[in-house]
Amino acid sequence: MEEVFKYIIGLGAAVMMPVIFTVLGVCIGIKLGDALKAGLKVGVGFIGLSIVTALLTSALGPALNTVVEIYDLQLKVFDMGWPAAAAVAYNTAVGAFIIPVCLGVNIIMLLTKTTRTVNIDLWNYWHFAFIGAVIYFASDSLAWGFFGAIVCYIVTLIIADVTAKKFQGFYEGMDGISIPQPFCAGFAPFAWAINKGLDKIPGMNRLEIDAEGMKKKFGLLGEPLFLGVIVGVGIGCLTCGSWGEIVDRIPYILGLGIKMGAVMELIPRVTVLFIEGLKPISDATRQLIARKFKGADGLSIGMSPALVIGHPTTLVVSLLLIPVTLALAVFLPGNEFLPLASLAGMFYVFPLVLPFTKGNVVKTFIVGLVALVLGLFLVTNLAPWFTLAAKDVYAVTGDAAVAIPEGFSGGSLDFASSPLAWVIFQLTHSLKCIGAGILVVVTMGLMWWNRVNIIRNQNAMIAKDSTELQSVE
Repeated sequence: MEEVFKYIIGLGAAVMMPVIFTVLGVCIGIKLGDALKAGLKVGVGFIGLSIVTALLTSALGPALNTVVEIYDLQLKVFDMGWPAAAAVAYNTAVGAFIIPVCLGVNIIMLLTKTTRTVNIDLWNYWHFAFIGAVIYFASDSLAWGFFGAIVCYIVTLIIADVTAKKFQGFYEGMDGISIPQPFCAGFAPFAWAINKGLDKIPGMNRLEIDAEGMKKKFGLLGEPLFLGVIVGVGIGCLTCGSWGEIVDRIPYILGLGIKMGAVMELIPRVTVLFIEGLKPISDATRQLIARKFKGADGLSIGMSPALVIGHPTTLVVSLLLIPVTLALAVFLPGNEFLPLASLAGMFYVFPLVLPFTKGNVVKTFIVGLVALVLGLFLVTNLAPWFTLAAKDVYAVTGDAAVAIPEGFSGGSLDFASSPLAWVIFQLTHSLKCIGAGILVVVTMGLMWWNRVNIIRNQNAMIAKDSTELQSVE
């Protein structure tokens, strides 16, 4: 079974997801041609997104390495990026069985009415496998690894339920869709709490500055495309040791600016492909469930956050946070992680943040800043165990993606900077049975609370339908 899943995962998201969605589409009643077309669009979307994010990291990576050398920065946690985290996740015993185990948990929760999300975002199951794998290597116990992964999965589904209505109300065309991706879900409570706090500041609740408003107010300066060029040029200038070198390297500096601008412009265009591919699958799945299962009203289909990372506010805030995060990584005492390869993962902080901030650029920036400052310390803290897992996987597979340079530890912004991952790891690894007990009590409490809300909402819908029927009669 482990070898089978390793082979399937080794196909990569661009191949794996079209196959999965084509088969799923046929199974739920979509014509083979339409299902294949939808699946291929999802695959093309993954290819396009990987090309654009690779452009970001390949353009910024060498530039930022040069900055590190010029200023002699001593940061010992090497940024391996999310591909390394995914490789660590799936090339373990936990990763080999994570998909069937989590699907089983999802079915049980649907039957017990402790969730209303049908999670078909199979590729991002690597997040659950990741926290399970790190716990597994830290504790040398497969049981503890699966325990951590399952707790993470359950909590993520509950957060997806809680945020589904806000998510669907904020993003256009996302009816019936939720985001059960734990990296995104881990920042939703921060977004809720920080947004509530900001609204209590006089004047802040009236400060409505979204990405479209920035365009109207600042014109060209408010365009993500132009902001990308500005940030790219600024980072390019930092790679030069003197004013004379800046003049000599103008072609390189301007080229870096254009590449950054291209990333900001191309990401929204690529996400259109995800929407075109995933929407037919989502709609057909929801219709099938409504026909076959009583009380299926209110179910959400769990989809990839790639659907919405092209939102203008996400692009603008991510872009502004790149130089800020790099500066903080250098100056924050105790931090040892400099995000380079992980910069593309910054976009995924915000899909479940924007529904709470309503796309407000200032509020979203503050939430993102708090999340990333915390994330730097969490990556640093988890680095020893991430390194342990990565070295073991590299020794077995020889996968270059998980090779860590001599003298460094390994880290990644996605998923190692997630508060959800860190809390589960610390309670499981550090406190053992006591921590596990706390997790069980909290998780069961959340499941019960979610069930109460689900039943209340179902009863309200039944009462509403009954009232409408009586009024018609």
